[in-house]
Amino acid sequence: MIKKKLIHPVKRRIAKYYLSFLRKFFGLKVIGITGSAGKTTTKEMLASTLKLKGRTVWSHANIDPVYNIPTTILKCTPWSKYLILEMGVEYPNEMDFYLWLAKPNIGVITNIYQTHTEFLEDVEGVAEEKGKLLTALGELNFAVLNKEDLKLRKMVEGAKAKIIWFGERGDVRARDVVLNEGGTTEFILNIGPKKFKAKIPILGEQFVENALAAAAVARVLGVSAKLIIQGLANFQRQEHRMNVFRHISGAIIVDDSYNSNPAAVKETLKTFLQIGARKHKIVVLGDMLELGKYTKKSHQELGRLISGLGIDFLIGVGKAAKIMTEEAQKRMGSGRVKVFASRKKVYPFIKRFFKSGNIILIKASRSIGLDKLALRLEKGI
Repeated sequence: MIKKKLIHPVKRRIAKYYLSFLRKFFGLKVIGITGSAGKTTTKEMLASTLKLKGRTVWSHANIDPVYNIPTTILKCTPWSKYLILEMGVEYPNEMDFYLWLAKPNIGVITNIYQTHTEFLEDVEGVAEEKGKLLTALGELNFAVLNKEDLKLRKMVEGAKAKIIWFGERGDVRARDVVLNEGGTTEFILNIGPKKFKAKIPILGEQFVENALAAAAVARVLGVSAKLIIQGLANFQRQEHRMNVFRHISGAIIVDDSYNSNPAAVKETLKTFLQIGARKHKIVVLGDMLELGKYTKKSHQELGRLISGLGIDFLIGVGKAAKIMTEEAQKRMGSGRVKVFASRKKVYPFIKRFFKSGNIILIKASRSIGLDKLALRLEKGI
């Protein structure tokens, strides 16, 4: 780690000047993606699409962007046509660094939610930090924004970039969304007045929103509708994101344990209820971290929400999850709620639900470690 910190200041300057060289002499296009949720999935969908048009480089590993972005830039060659950078922010002024290093030709903001408020104070702080991406874009640049997000609609006042909206009322939108048992989602993709049948290999309406963002960027870059449909259909879903599989017992497992925040949990629960409508539903939820002063309130609200959804059994994991289970227990009763301090104690208890006719959701912030539980269930250990 010390070696990385010593090398990084040199590496990032090399990356900055190398990128400037590639843009000036070879016309490399840079796409920056930020937002409270959906950044990685949008990035992967866009990469799957743009690589059908030309050589594309994008950040792969889930590494701190402060280190990952310079590394990704240095993977480019003079023959690279597109560079996609995920610009996740957790702390104040992180976006300033990204923009100093690589100001995009196209900026994407997926949404503004209550995330990382431990460091960014509140949702207004989140909007301010992520909104720097839009502010930095000039008249020759494009901003691809979520029309359904009120904060983004307010944010465009005074923006210089050309705005492309995606979402229900946007320039790129979807209708007739269908969730398939095989773990795919189908919809009609509207790009302006034109309509196309589209399919993505992941389950959930929230991922349709990511597909719309990717499609909007691709259209700005002149990618045909045919290649967009192909790219979306072939994108590689990342681990622990709405991975639906059958346990050896016959139970259905929904692994969405990559990360968690209040808005993301609500979207996941919505999809879970749709696919588990006729099944016995068990939900395993760990702490939602980095919420700061909103930790107690957010977990209480989640507990109240779950208690009214017809969930058959709720399992909480972690200190904050205890707040959630205490709230849910008021309506569900103590016999349908259980809380554990850590994931290691969950497996012996959850085994009682391993049988056909049951569906189990697993979701938490990454450091809680429920991804390890999900992986164990998938391997049938």
